[in-house]
Amino acid sequence: MRELVARAGLVDRIELDSAGTGGWHAGELADPRTREAARRRGIDLVHRARQFTRADLDRFDLVIVMDAQNAGNVARVVGERAQPIVRTLRSFDPTAEPDAEVPDPYSGGAQGFEEVLDMCERACAGLLAHVQRDLAR
Repeated sequence: MRELVARAGLVDRIELDSAGTGGWHAGELADPRTREAARRRGIDLVHRARQFTRADLDRFDLVIVMDAQNAGNVARVVGERAQPIVRTLRSFDPTAEPDAEVPDPYSGGAQGFEEVLDMCERACAGLLAHVQRDLAR
């Protein structure tokens, strides 16, 4: 997503961050298989994991989650607040089924990480288009 935002010339208008709904990997880099699959695509993943917090609710208008379980975890943090809007990443992929989730490839082989990156790239293109429409309003 960062690369897409940069290519669109919107780095100064779109703030991106990444956080998990659990803290068990806080401070760690992404899984080595994820980093290797991304590196083959020219993407250098250097972000260190952190946990989503209530403070994020004041920073972001849109929270993107990978699956329904994470959506539920975020909803518990959001509580009664109207903002931010919580959506699944694949809801921005026009080729995805309704309610499609990004699967966790952790227990599978290297091909699963490639497939997840394919899903994320398609969905991020749709997400950027969505955000650009909002910015144009």
